[in-house]
Amino acid sequence: MITLTPSAVKKVQEFFQVEPSAKGKALRIAVQPGGCSGYSYAFGFDDKRDGDNEIVSDGFNVLIDPQSAGFLKDSKVDYVEDPTGAGFKIENPNVKKSCGCGQSNQF
Repeated sequence: MITLTPSAVKKVQEFFQVEPSAKGKALRIAVQPGGCSGYSYAFGFDDKRDGDNEIVSDGFNVLIDPQSAGFLKDSKVDYVEDPTGAGFKIENPNVKKSCGCGQSNQF
């Protein structure tokens, strides 16, 4: 379904160590309506819900709801730090078009 690069795995593991709200939770990756192109990505810590896809990744689980699963199929999640900022980046082969700011997509 999706893969996480070693850089993304390391950053998520860091969040699990320092974020009290992450204790006992899984990383949820979702696609939500919003942004100028229609959809944006969301990351958070959550409990598993009925119907979630669950991926085990280096000491933590990743949850993806059924609606987001189709949008995220075959995507790669990376964590990037450069002079313009830092954050998670998703390379998604399902994106048809992105907005100018790069924060939302059309599928």
